[in-house]
Amino acid sequence: MATDTSPARRAPVSAYDRWVEVIGALKLLEAALFVALGIGVFRLLHKDLVDVVTRWVLALRFDPEGRFVSLLLDKVALISPHRLKEIGAAIFAHAALDILEGTGLILRKLWAEFITLAFSAFFIPIEIYELAHRVTWIRIAIIAINAAVVIYLVFHVQMRIRLHERRRKQRSADNE
Repeated sequence: MATDTSPARRAPVSAYDRWVEVIGALKLLEAALFVALGIGVFRLLHKDLVDVVTRWVLALRFDPEGRFVSLLLDKVALISPHRLKEIGAAIFAHAALDILEGTGLILRKLWAEFITLAFSAFFIPIEIYELAHRVTWIRIAIIAINAAVVIYLVFHVQMRIRLHERRRKQRSADNE
């Protein structure tokens, strides 16, 4: 005799919902990367940033006398501990937003789809502006992925709203 011991049964997941869950999983992965980056930034707080970057440059076998490295070291020297704290806080805020979006998408919450749609669409013009200044394959890939997520979520949210309206009308018709 087979019995279902699960406390609650989840509704069947459509192929459309699976893609939303994949987007949610990618958001959670992105959040984990940002948390690690934020921890790394805060670990640099009481260190000589120029010395740390110089060691990275040497470990990566860049030319320490090169123009790029000199520019990088000049910029790093300008970062104050207060500014480093602000950068770390912004990174953790972004991670928190990704955790919110990812968890909501995996749980198939409509509000999470709206939040993800809004924030993803918000960054597309900024990414296009950056691409116009310097074209790289990474920037093209990021814009393509972001645009695909936005387009998919627009259609998915519209479909869910129509389905919700149909169910509401059906319930009101059944109650009459």
